[in-house]
Amino acid sequence: METIVIKKASKKIRDTYIYKDIDVVCESGSIVGLIGKNGAGKTMLLKSICGLTPYDEGEISVMGKKIGSDVEIPDSIGVIIEVPGFLPNLSGYKNLKYLADIKGKLNKEQIYEAIRQVGLDPEDKKRVGKYSLGMRQRLGIAQALMEDPDILLLDEPMNGLDNKGVSDVKEILRGLREKGKTIILASHHMEDIDELCDKVYVMDGGEIIKKN
Repeated sequence: METIVIKKASKKIRDTYIYKDIDVVCESGSIVGLIGKNGAGKTMLLKSICGLTPYDEGEISVMGKKIGSDVEIPDSIGVIIEVPGFLPNLSGYKNLKYLADIKGKLNKEQIYEAIRQVGLDPEDKKRVGKYSLGMRQRLGIAQALMEDPDILLLDEPMNGLDNKGVSDVKEILRGLREKGKTIILASHHMEDIDELCDKVYVMDGGEIIKKN
């Protein structure tokens, strides 16, 4: 099943294209890679897919609904874009509970399970402001996973992780693919993309220059 379909999508700021004429198709049960240097347009494209930044031309549809006309923000989507932002004076659990309470969908055990899944201790009282970059990244992944979304958009999810953390995240993503999730993984590390992805789009200067 096609879950994300992007047709000739473009985004401009003033007269400069951030991304241009993007064609991407993602299916359920697959991991799709976006590879490219910083500034290639990967992050802005992810923001447009999840409805955070409007696109100017073309079409982006998620689960059959066009972003910007049928829906503003797609349903059942988990996102990590750039460095995850948390309240520094609260613990990891309290941060995720604060976010979960906005929608009121999750109980304590579900939040605990998401935190355990990324290798953190849900009962750790340490404030997030004292977390290492790797711990913050793990918590960001827990946030993206905790509502069990059908689609995950992950921008550099391995950033700041040690070797064990990278291995753990890769194992999590493989398991999610087996469950039928759709995952878009943006990275500038080709080894992460090669190892995990079923389909790879190479971006440079805002355009897709190669598809594997």
